[in-house]
Amino acid sequence: MDPETAGITGARRFVPEGRLSLGRLASAATNCRGCPLWRGASQVVFGEGSRTAELMLVGEQPGDREDRDGRPFVGPAGLELNRILDETGIERNRLYVTNAVKHFKFHREGKRRIHDKPTRNEVKACRPWLDRELELVQPRAVVALGATAGRELFGPGFRVTRHHGQFLENGPAEISVGTIHPSAIIRARDPDREAYREMLTGDLCAVIERLSS
Repeated sequence: MDPETAGITGARRFVPEGRLSLGRLASAATNCRGCPLWRGASQVVFGEGSRTAELMLVGEQPGDREDRDGRPFVGPAGLELNRILDETGIERNRLYVTNAVKHFKFHREGKRRIHDKPTRNEVKACRPWLDRELELVQPRAVVALGATAGRELFGPGFRVTRHHGQFLENGPAEISVGTIHPSAIIRARDPDREAYREMLTGDLCAVIERLSS
């Protein structure tokens, strides 16, 4: 058996149908066994935010801090994102933030848990949860943060460096854009760090301007 597909059945049978709240959807996700990632993670990390949000941000997967706290974008990348949102005048409590994958994938180096990129099959297995979030929130704008979310939402040809900030017609919302993940800013060296920060800030501002027009 291909190790990348071992134990992957997909989340579809765990996702409830019909009218329900985001809270009930998040609660149902705690029982998801659609791929093996739930075994190593501390808990599921579901999306968070307003049911009436016009803007949804979609990242790759929760990190170490998110896995411990059970909330998306509360670790170093989340703090970087919050700083940019503050600078651009975007109120986080008016957004909906989530990830393409709801469990933390990692390997251990001593006591540290180091992020591992989810496989294509793991992302696909988790897609029914994201589809249901999109259905319930119905955002006017969706921004994919990073390559993993971008390729899942816009197809395998999506490239952050080539397509960031462009309004894409094949996305899941009226306004669909991909950009860098805030973790790329943290990993970058000067002077690239400031250039990446300006890229993310500019792309988000363009989305807000389009929403306001």
